[in-house]
Amino acid sequence: MRIIVNGMQPFGAAVLEKLVERGEDIVGVYCPADKDGRVDKLTEAARAHDLPVFQPKSFKTGEAVEHVKSLAPDLAVMAYVLKFVPEDFLYVPKLGSIQYHPSLLPLHRGPSSINWPIIEGKTKTGLTIFWPDNGLDTGPVLLQKEVDIGPDDTLGSIYFDRLFPMGVDAMIEAVDLVRDGKAPKIIQDEALSTYESWCRKENVGIDWALPGEQVYNLIRGANPQPGAWSSFGGRTVEIFECRLAAGANGNPGEIIAIDADSFTVAAASGGIQIQRVRCESRQKVSGGEFATEAGLKTGDVLLTVPLVKE
Repeated sequence: MRIIVNGMQPFGAAVLEKLVERGEDIVGVYCPADKDGRVDKLTEAARAHDLPVFQPKSFKTGEAVEHVKSLAPDLAVMAYVLKFVPEDFLYVPKLGSIQYHPSLLPLHRGPSSINWPIIEGKTKTGLTIFWPDNGLDTGPVLLQKEVDIGPDDTLGSIYFDRLFPMGVDAMIEAVDLVRDGKAPKIIQDEALSTYESWCRKENVGIDWALPGEQVYNLIRGANPQPGAWSSFGGRTVEIFECRLAAGANGNPGEIIAIDADSFTVAAASGGIQIQRVRCESRQKVSGGEFATEAGLKTGDVLLTVPLVKE
């Protein structure tokens, strides 16, 4: 098959490398434009294999559609695409376009689909390869893979340890199903659909008046990005590695214990033992080191910031 790859970042590069390794006929790679000397990982990989690279500002133009037609592709493999790609472009390849999404569609449509299941305390998530259309993550499902969210998993562990490598393999599996004429198109059940927008900094301010388990889920779901945060002494404190301190007792936001490597903050019930933080864009340090540097003492209070979800 004549395949085009459309994507970006390490995931897009990993999918391309797998396709090249298999000897697939890659006739073009669509990726972000170079900016201020920075080159996207997919672009680097494509150029390393002397593949034709295309960097359109938009896929919504007649020029972009005519360009993809000129490549006469059989299949488009979309591996981490943030720009909107209209059906005029998607339907040019003879066999259509397939796309990766890191959730079990129709659940968690949207751009931060790994963060929110963890924040919401879910115990399962997964990935979907689907046939994109003009909607946002609404096209028919080709295949899905499920993964457990463990009690101590973070955004980082779920993505890098599971959804990334599983997603690369799933894209290749999907290519084979399309080639063999065995790729299903299962219509998503709109009655089950959910959508969450970006998980941004303003969405992950910590409300210490919530139960400790909810605070813990928020921190896990924002680690490493965008980083859940609170404040002390007018300084923003981003919280990363931590443990749930189920038996902690104190007023919400109160520092109830400090040791060499961490400090513990009370929530409405239980609390959080904070092991690694970053303050005002500096390097991450242990909770104990921050406590010493900031002059924290038991009885001090981290400010409560309400959670916002768009």
